[in-house]
Parts: sequence; structure tokens; C-alpha cells
Amino acid sequence: MKIFYQKVELPFQYPFTISNGRTKTHQPTLIVMLQLGKWVGFGEAPAITYYDITVEQMIEDLEAKRPYLEKFAFTDPERYWHYLHHLFPGNPFLVCALDIAGWDLFGKMENKLLYQLWNTEWKHLPLADYTIGIDSIEKMVAKMKAKPWPVYKIKLGTPEDLEIMAALRQHTDAVFRIDANAGWTLEEALLKIPRLKELGVEFIEQPLAKDNWEGMKVLYQESVLHLLADESCVFESDVEKCQGHFHGINIKLTKCSGITPALRMIKKARELGLQVMMGSMNECSVGSAAIANFLPQLDHVDMDGPLLQTEDPAMGIEFDFGKVRILGREGLGIQMK
Repeated sequence: MKIFYQKVELPFQYPFTISNGRTKTHQPTLIVMLQLGKWVGFGEAPAITYYDITVEQMIEDLEAKRPYLEKFAFTDPERYWHYLHHLFPGNPFLVCALDIAGWDLFGKMENKLLYQLWNTEWKHLPLADYTIGIDSIEKMVAKMKAKPWPVYKIKLGTPEDLEIMAALRQHTDAVFRIDANAGWTLEEALLKIPRLKELGVEFIEQPLAKDNWEGMKVLYQESVLHLLADESCVFESDVEKCQGHFHGINIKLTKCSGITPALRMIKKARELGLQVMMGSMNECSVGSAAIANFLPQLDHVDMDGPLLQTEDPAMGIEFDFGKVRILGREGLGIQMK
């Protein structure tokens, strides 16, 4: 097996800001390619600064273990993930990129899309939301009006949260979801959530700090809206902790280390009666296509990276007012431009 890769800078249409003032204008991402005979599989992992993972670090780790990667006798992606998991114990982002590429490769070898390999049917699919990053109220309203959409994910975690939502609600009847990115205290959450319900919010994602389990236990009991874990649910071992603290989990492929563990996380969440969302880390169409193949298994999805960016190195998924289509017929369903 041969391995190739490239670093890509994905420019945002608007500067992307979340709680704590973290803003970026580009999303650096690693695209990997696995070649085995006539087949080539593609994978992606974006770099996230607050997880201390850079594209350069992923490349350095990959190069250090390249001989081990290229000598691996690839037969199926689950076996490959276990190999990667032990090879790169400190870099789940790189494992994710290679794992996605392994699944894409396997799907092409089997001439099936991933969701078909998993024996799921393309029906009962959740609508993809569109994210409005933190900005001035006027600019957030303008961003929303520029992109008519049935479901919006609104980034909050500011002193003006309620004013922002009241202003947005004046201009649309669309479904609102809130992502506080751990930006609230328990007291703030208890104050804001009832008012947000009045403004037509569907659920709240990660209201409190990721390790504030005691606060989440209280909020879970008091909240009039459902609460979904994001930063509090990174790996498989976190899923069970969320029971009794959250109503659901948001799985990020990049953080959990890929498709293979995500499949197990969904199974565990269902056993515990938790809702399942899959979220974006601003992937281009490569990583977004991986998310798209999970749609039949999800209650909610956030996969709008290609909608937020002005350039995309791949193609193969289409968005139609929240509805998602996979255009290809094997693997992820994408091809590189």
C-alpha cells in the first residue's frame, strides 16, 4: 500500500468565531490517500488548535511510521483501525484521516457506498444545519438572511446571547439549535434555556465546561430543552458517562479517531437511550462525505463545512435546502477535483 498526502487551507466565507473569542479565517486540513492496486481511498482530518493538533504534527507522525503503514496487509478497515490506534496512540486526528481513507478504499474494493456496507437504507435522513458563527447581531442576521435554510446552528456564549436569538427569530421561522461550546456557567444556562425555548430553540449543545459533570447533572434535571454533549463526549469511553447528564451525544469523527469507533459509539448510545448527532469540524467534502454516509443512523447532523467555505478540493455531495445527496456509487461517494 502506498500513502500520499497534502495540506490544504480551506478559506471561510466569513470569519468563523465561537465562544471565548476563538476566530479563524481558514481551516487547515490534511488529506490522505491510500493506494492499493487500482484503488485509491481518501481521508481527511482538520487541524484544531484548541486540541493542540496541527497538520504539521500529523505529517510528522505519519512520516515517522510510513514504513509500518505501507507494509500493512490491508484486508478490512476495522482491522486497519486497530493497527492505526496502536501505531499512533497520541494522535487520533491522524488515525481518523487514515481510517476514513481505509473505509473509502474498502468501499471501492466492494463497489458499495459505506452506508450500504453497514446495511442501512437511504431513508429517514435528518436535515443538515447551517452554522452562524458569533459576530455582531447585525452581521449574524445578515449571514442568516444571505443563506435561507430550514435549520440553523447558532454559536453562542456571549453576554448578548438572548438579544442575538431574539433578533434572529424576527427574520425566520426556521429551526434553531444552540452550540454554546462550553461557554456558560450553570447559573447562566438555567437563566437562558427557558427563554431560548420560547424563541423556538430545539436543543442546546455543550452548555457547560466539558468536565462540569455535577453542573450537567443539575442542568439535565432542570432543563426544558434537550442537552447534547460535544466536548464532554470525545472518545468511546465518554458515551456511558453522558447518561443522566445529557440527552444525547455529538460524535466528531476527527476527535474520536474515525469511522470505526464512531460506529461503536452509535451502538452504545442507542443502548443507553441517547440521541445521536454527528458534527462537523469544518471538513471539506472528503470528511463531510464520511459524515453523510452515517445519515441513516443519526437523529441530527451538522456537516456544513463545504457550505461555510469558498473552496473545496473534492466533490460528490450536494446540499438542497438541508437535504443531502451522495453523488458517487462507491466508498465515500466523492472524487477529488
